[in-house]
Amino acid sequence: MSVAVAGKTEPVETRRRRPRLGFVGVGWIGGNRLASIARANTAEIIAIVDPSEEMLVSAVQHAPDALRLKKFDDLLGVDVDAVVIATPSAQHAEQSVLALERGLAVFCQKPLGRNAAEVRSVIDTARSADCLLAVDLSYRHTEALQKIRGLAQAGELGEIFDVDLVFHNAYGPQKPWFYEPCQAGGGCVVDLGIHLVDAALWVLDEPVVAVTSRLFREGKRIVDRAAVCEDYATARLDLANGATIDLTCSWHLHAGRDAIIEAAFYGTKGGAAMRNLNGSFYDFTAERFTHTSRETLAEPPDDWFDRAAIRWVETLTRDASYDPEIERLIEVHRALDAIYENANA
Repeated sequence: MSVAVAGKTEPVETRRRRPRLGFVGVGWIGGNRLASIARANTAEIIAIVDPSEEMLVSAVQHAPDALRLKKFDDLLGVDVDAVVIATPSAQHAEQSVLALERGLAVFCQKPLGRNAAEVRSVIDTARSADCLLAVDLSYRHTEALQKIRGLAQAGELGEIFDVDLVFHNAYGPQKPWFYEPCQAGGGCVVDLGIHLVDAALWVLDEPVVAVTSRLFREGKRIVDRAAVCEDYATARLDLANGATIDLTCSWHLHAGRDAIIEAAFYGTKGGAAMRNLNGSFYDFTAERFTHTSRETLAEPPDDWFDRAAIRWVETLTRDASYDPEIERLIEVHRALDAIYENANA
C-alpha cells in the first residue's frame, strides 16, 4: 500500500518510520540543525518553539507546515516523538527532563546541564523512561577525530601518555546570557572546553582522578566564580592510567586568527593531532606522527557540522530506546566541575 506525499508515492511503512520532531529554540545553532534535518528529509518537523517571532519566521522557511509556538510547555501537548533543544544552557536540563518524562526522545545542544548533577538527573530520567538521549558534541563526528580515535583504539599509538587540547575563539559568544554564570554554568570552559575534554575522554576511555586549573577574566584571576564567567582557562587533568591532559581555552584572545583548535595525542608508538586550518571553525586536518615523519589522515572537505543531528535522527528512526553511551557524558561534566572547583586551590 502506498500514499501520496508531497506529490510522490511513498510506502506507508516508510512514512511511518519518519520521526515527528519538535524544535525548541531556533537561533543560529537550532535553526541550523532544523535546516539540516529538513534537507535530509528523514523526519517530519511538526512544531517549532521560539519566543522570537523573527526566529520563527526564519525557521518555517524550512518547515512551512510546522506549528509555530512561543512556549516550551505548548509543545508538550503536541503529537511529536522527539524534541531538539537549543535554548540557553540554564534551560537544557529542565526541558530535557520534562520531555523525557513524557516519553519523548531528546537531542540537546551542549551542555546538557550546567554541572554533573544536572547532567546525571537528565540521564537518569532517560534511562527510567527508556528514551533515546543525545547531546550535540559535534566534533566527535569530524573525520579527523574519528581517524585519531581509530588509531588509539587499535593500539597504533601505543600507550598514550599526554594530550594537548587548545580551543581559542577570538570572538566569543554574542548573546548576553553566555556571560552570566547562573545562565551559562560557566564561560569558555563549558562553552569550548567541553568539546575537547569530551573528545579526549572519548578517545582514551580513562577516568579523570585529579585536576588543577586557573580561570581568568580580562587577564585577571577570578576570585568569585559566581560573579563572572571566565574568558581564559588552563587546566591539567590526570587520568587513572597516569596520562595527563593539558587544556587551554578562551574567548576574545588576541589569537591572530578567528580560531585555534587542536587536539594532539602522544603515545609510546607515535602521535596524532587534529588541527583547524587557517583559523577556520570548520576545516580540520588530522596527521599521524612517527619520529620526524608525518602522514595525513584526514583533510577538508568534510561535511561534519550537522552530522551529529542527522545521525541522531537515523538512530531514532531505528530504535528510540535508551542508549547507555550517553553515560560517558557524566565523566566529562565531572571533569568540568573539577576545573571550576579547583581553580582557586
